[in-house]
Amino acid sequence: METNQNVNRAKRTIHIRKKSLWQKIKQNKAAYFFLLPKLLFFTVFMFVPIIWAFIISFQDWGTFNVDFIGLTNYFEVFQSPAFRAALVNTLLYTIVTVPAFIITALVLAALIHPLGKVSQTFFRAAFYLPTVTSMVIIAMVWRWMYNYRFGLFNYVIEFFGFESVNWLAQTSTALPSLMIMSILIPPGSGIIIYLAAMNNINPSLYEAADIDGASPFQKWWRITLPLLKPTTLYLIIISTIGSFQVFTQIIMMTGGGPGYATETVVHVIYKTAFRDFNFGLASAQSVILFLILMGFAIAQFKALKTDK
Repeated sequence: METNQNVNRAKRTIHIRKKSLWQKIKQNKAAYFFLLPKLLFFTVFMFVPIIWAFIISFQDWGTFNVDFIGLTNYFEVFQSPAFRAALVNTLLYTIVTVPAFIITALVLAALIHPLGKVSQTFFRAAFYLPTVTSMVIIAMVWRWMYNYRFGLFNYVIEFFGFESVNWLAQTSTALPSLMIMSILIPPGSGIIIYLAAMNNINPSLYEAADIDGASPFQKWWRITLPLLKPTTLYLIIISTIGSFQVFTQIIMMTGGGPGYATETVVHVIYKTAFRDFNFGLASAQSVILFLILMGFAIAQFKALKTDK
């Protein structure tokens, strides 16, 4: 008897929730109407392809044949030396470039924040403008600077009496060269986001710290940094996802070589799908990349989450 009452109570609760949800939709139908095109775009061009890629990952999906093969593609992914090397390279790239991005953006934003509004606007524009430049153009410029015969870096090295370095054609220097390129690109988006977060901090906190005799560094360490924790979490997750998706620099500068020295996960997926036309295996690689990124995001969220 008590069980039936609990079931009926649960049904009534679900019915009330459904009714209230439908009422909210009716009350805000204009907002949902304007959101509908974006929702349709997301469904057709993102959600459906993601589900379809997951389905294809269990199939031998080639140019002329489609066969269900279960987990064979997933086993083949981890048996591939190219994918293993790409995963290691991508992890190393992420470990180096993400902290550099966060630290550089945080320090530059902290230096710009005390300035006036006009100066802040100038530096925002100055640091953000390079981010709207096509990565293809940036990669071409850096490829010229790394050129073995007439590149800028080798010109400087030879000027000081050292031998030229074949930066992008040696396994020992190819990946570090790409890391240096990424680190030296101004973190414009990070600076903008950090500045916005700093401007939202209550000034009374700094006034109270001044009364207590806190130094500028103590105020930055004890007030600014803790309050920027949610912003830092967001930037770490976004930059980690971006670093795992590094592709343009690879295809424009090294092609994944020499050997597997600069191979990355997305570049392997691209070659598997559009060079080898093995869409099933490429889909399995994409699913594994998604799971890795989701694991990183969950771990980072748990490590940096706040109580608020």
